[in-house]
Amino acid sequence: MKRLEGNIALITGGSTGIGLATAKRFVNEGAYVFITGRRQHELAAAANEIGANVTGVPGDVANLADLDRLFAQIQQEKGRLDVVFANAGGAALTPLGTITEEHYDSLFNVNVKGLLFTVQKALPLMPDGASIILNASIVASKGLAAWSVYSATKAAVRSLARTLTTDLKGRRIRVNAVSPGFTDTAPWRSAERSEELMAAMASRVPLERFGTPDEIAKAVVFLASKDSSYISGAELFVDGGFAQV
Repeated sequence: MKRLEGNIALITGGSTGIGLATAKRFVNEGAYVFITGRRQHELAAAANEIGANVTGVPGDVANLADLDRLFAQIQQEKGRLDVVFANAGGAALTPLGTITEEHYDSLFNVNVKGLLFTVQKALPLMPDGASIILNASIVASKGLAAWSVYSATKAAVRSLARTLTTDLKGRRIRVNAVSPGFTDTAPWRSAERSEELMAAMASRVPLERFGTPDEIAKAVVFLASKDSSYISGAELFVDGGFAQV
């Protein structure tokens, strides 16, 4: 039997990268998946690529009205949610001394506010014993220059995995964080001198390479499934050892 057979799942930020790879894995494991994204053309392309058992719902997780519309649609179409992967997020590097209020607000609005309200608004649809996975990051554990605001948002996500576990213990809803390391996604590929940059970062990783979105997706499937039935409040690093040594 497939590990997510019959499950209804939500993946925010499911149009590209880790979110899209996870949506594909979820469907292959038997789930029906709702994916969200802010860019309609990318969302449609992702749904087409996944092929079956998927619905794309456009919206911004930082916009609470968009979240209300999302969960109203899930309620109407499926009536429940067994798994939530709160994956949507943004990253931008800004050196200390040049941080602006706009930079701060843009990252906290998506990475913390959007994630928290995604979970809170999903709860009425979730049965006891469901699974929630939060996308954190190794930057919450490492002090990387120019990453201060982004790192702070991901530290908040890691903290939420702990506190939400306690909040939801009466319902036996498991909450865990997955913390990817350097992952070969579009933002890295679009950076200036990307090959040189990625090679330099990979040299700092014990496994000497970037991870792939699918490698992160496999970890999320594990946390979503009954294979991790006695794991809650945990942080699973998928980082080639970077944050561990």
